[in-house]
Amino acid sequence: MAAGQFAAAGVLTGLLALATLASCNTDGDILYKQRLAWEDPNNVLQSWDPTLANPCTWFHVTCNLNNSVVRVDLGKAGISGPLLPDLGALESLQYMELFGNSLNGSIPATLGNLTDLISLDLWDNLLTGPIPTTLGSISTLQYLRLYENNLTGPIPPSLGNLTSLVELKLHRNSLSGSIPASLGDIKSLQFLKLNENMLTGTVPLEVLSLVVVGNLTELNIARNNLDGTERSSGLRVTAVIQDMRTA
Repeated sequence: MAAGQFAAAGVLTGLLALATLASCNTDGDILYKQRLAWEDPNNVLQSWDPTLANPCTWFHVTCNLNNSVVRVDLGKAGISGPLLPDLGALESLQYMELFGNSLNGSIPATLGNLTDLISLDLWDNLLTGPIPTTLGSISTLQYLRLYENNLTGPIPPSLGNLTSLVELKLHRNSLSGSIPASLGDIKSLQFLKLNENMLTGTVPLEVLSLVVVGNLTELNIARNNLDGTERSSGLRVTAVIQDMRTA
């Protein structure tokens, strides 16, 4: 009887160990699935081995003490392909650095589930479609840089909920519609670059007031279709609204 109990306890311990391993490996499963969806001509993802207990020894991945992924650093890595919605399940992710590649398709709305995210750097890719309204749910976000893509549609008013944001850089896309007045709620904002889009209307006073009541040091709206500006010459509306053609 004692031997049977010992055997049963051993099986239970083994099952618990497997459950723990599966739990720890969730982030790894997500990233490996993303690896399979990407073209990687430079083999920068060669170390992403799904047979390991967790992805914390993979190159370009950083984990916390709980073996959860907190950083993915693949800027200018030569990768191409889509962003999978599964990335929104990387619960502890703080930095998603995927700039300067050839990523295509749309930005998954599920990225709005990354409630610990500090920096979302997807600039200089081939991304299309709208900016997901769900990104406005990431209260921890400080850097949102989506510039130099092919994004279309309006700037979501929900981005005004990002009250920790320091940089909002959406320039050199094909965004249309008006500049949301809600962006004036981001008193922490230092850099707002919306130049070289197809924005219309006027610059909301709420946004302009950030120069006085907030921390805004650079506001660039040049080369749009805004009232009181000239798309071709980039007329400077105030000293803060700059025409920075090379920035």
